[in-house]
Amino acid sequence: MDIIISILLIIIGLIGGFVLNIIFNSLRENNANRRIESIMEKAKKEADKVKRDSILETKEEIHKLKLDYDKEVKERKQELKESEDRLIQREQNIDKRDELYQKRESTLDERENKLFEKQKEIQNEQVKVEEIKQQQLDLLQEISGISRDQAKEMVMTKVREAMSLEIASYIKERENEAKLEVDKKAKDLLVSSMQKFASDVSNEQTVTTVNLPNDDLKGRIIGREGRNIRTLEAITGVDLIIDDTPEAVVLSSFDPLRREIARETLETLLKDGRIHPTRIEELYDKISKDMKSKVIEYGNNALFELGITKVDPELIEIIGKLHFRTSYGQNALQHSIEVAHLSGILAGELGENVSLAKRAGLLHDIGKAIDHEIEGSHVEIGVDLAKKYKEPDVVINAIASHHGDTEATSIISVIVAIADSLSASRPGARNDSLENYIKRLEQLESIGNDIDGVDKTFAVQAGRELRVIVKPEDVDDLTAHKIARDIKEKIEDTMQYPGTIKITVIRETRAQEEAR
Repeated sequence: MDIIISILLIIIGLIGGFVLNIIFNSLRENNANRRIESIMEKAKKEADKVKRDSILETKEEIHKLKLDYDKEVKERKQELKESEDRLIQREQNIDKRDELYQKRESTLDERENKLFEKQKEIQNEQVKVEEIKQQQLDLLQEISGISRDQAKEMVMTKVREAMSLEIASYIKERENEAKLEVDKKAKDLLVSSMQKFASDVSNEQTVTTVNLPNDDLKGRIIGREGRNIRTLEAITGVDLIIDDTPEAVVLSSFDPLRREIARETLETLLKDGRIHPTRIEELYDKISKDMKSKVIEYGNNALFELGITKVDPELIEIIGKLHFRTSYGQNALQHSIEVAHLSGILAGELGENVSLAKRAGLLHDIGKAIDHEIEGSHVEIGVDLAKKYKEPDVVINAIASHHGDTEATSIISVIVAIADSLSASRPGARNDSLENYIKRLEQLESIGNDIDGVDKTFAVQAGRELRVIVKPEDVDDLTAHKIARDIKEKIEDTMQYPGTIKITVIRETRAQEEAR
């Protein structure tokens, strides 16, 4: 029974729980619906509020934009009105200017008409003046008895004579002033430079004498049927002169290098004692190779003496060859070293680059080292060598201009030309031939004799001075100065000469009577 009651209670509990669950779920569902409806109602209200706010903001924005637009339109209208006012003002100003220009144009037209009338009057007056002038000229010609062209020629002649005298007088005054200021300073500079450097007097010849221990060796040198002497002359290019001179053989050649090789070859043969063609050729080949080393040594010694560096080895050898070249008996290498020393001293006195001046002085005659091997003057060959070995432009110009063939472009080029003249013209520096000496004197005298008004011309002091005697009745004092300058310019243009030439023009009047 209890079990049944328990079962019933359980069933009742289950049924009650189920009913309660159904009721609870129904209540919860109703609450959820009410909550959803509340949320939706709230969301709808918020949406309406946002919509109203958005509409209000949009209306306010539209209103603001409308106000801005109205303001901008108003401003644009104001600007347009101002622009229109300015345009109207400009138009009015243009109208005023147009009226003013029209008035000026009318005034100018009036002036132009008046000027045209005046011009016509002036032209008529000029025609009348020309007619009167011509009448006066005709009358003057009739009175004077000379034509207009003749009178003009007389006036021009007088003017030319007056101007010539004035020019000569002016040149004389300027020369005197320049000499007062320049001569002393130039002389002091040159004398100072020459005193600071001293060199031996040149005494190069074209022959070399080889001393023999005894005259018996002359026969051995000649050899059987002259084969030894022929071999020596053939391979050395030097003439052997074997005459009655006791214990001596003379070597003759214009090439000092060949003479030197021949001398050493002959002296070595004499010491060796074996003199025959084969031995002569062997010794010649050996001495020729040794001579190349000696040539380089001469070049290096010259560079060391002058303190010159950075020279191409091939150029050093060419410099050494200058030792075996001569000009009028003057050793070319010694002359180049002397010019380099003088150039350096002059450059130092003038504040120029001493090292560059020495370099240019040493290389100024470099073409003479090989001018017997290559066609062309030693100046052209020297310029080509300097360019080949990339010497400075100043050095190249100094080489090209030291004889006046090219214009000097630097102070150093002028210094080298001066030093070259000093070295060549000092006493004993060169041995000039009689033929060249006479030719130069004759050329000097002919230059003076070709000038109008010159009576006689005399070249004195070995061509260092030219004395010109003029005709006193044809030449006055001022014209004498002009003649001296003309002769100077003609000598500079037509002659090549070392040093300077002094021109002295002599004008004298002699009154002579004979008492009987």
